[in-house]
Amino acid sequence: METIVFDIGETLVRDDRHWASWADWLGVPPHTVSALVGAAVIQGRDATEALAVLRPGMDATEAYHARVAAGRGEYLDETDLYPDVRPALAELRARGLRVVVAGDRSRRAGELLRALDLPADLVVTSEEWGVTKPDPEFFARVLDVSHAPPHATLYVGDHPAEDLFPAKSSGLRAAHIRRGPYGHWWAGHADVTETADWLIDSLTDLPALLARPAGSPLPS
Repeated sequence: METIVFDIGETLVRDDRHWASWADWLGVPPHTVSALVGAAVIQGRDATEALAVLRPGMDATEAYHARVAAGRGEYLDETDLYPDVRPALAELRARGLRVVVAGDRSRRAGELLRALDLPADLVVTSEEWGVTKPDPEFFARVLDVSHAPPHATLYVGDHPAEDLFPAKSSGLRAAHIRRGPYGHWWAGHADVTETADWLIDSLTDLPALLARPAGSPLPS
């Protein structure tokens, strides 16, 4: 591997604040949103469909901009990062690998993530690129910024349909992380285990794991 590219939500960043802020905006308890998101995950649907259940006909993009206008837009700080993010990314860079963060997030999220000064060579979001996953163009952009051929570029994410499968279809290597609702629910699915080059439980698994042949089990 020459370049490691990371998804954002539930790979590097907890989505707790994201869904809690929507619950607050819609005036419902956070656990209501969490339960509906969980139901969407189990059904293999987009988690944002939970918002449509709560407010039928609501345009999520318009609602997002309304939140921003009301001063209740996105916010991220150090507490939103999973604890393994900084040590894992720092070790990968120390080993001479290029580290890129690229996922489905807003332009504002990109600004907030760059302000955290992560040990990464590049941090970019889908809104900044003007294309979202699982569109093949997103992964074409990933390859543009990876500065490495597809077989030497690894995409790490939690979502099978948005991270794992399209990354592999674009010729990249892929690691599925068992983290967040999608990561946990789909971790043992045959399509995931057969498609992923590596299955991980923590980002700190990566440095040692990448030194092993693809498909090798994690050390016990």
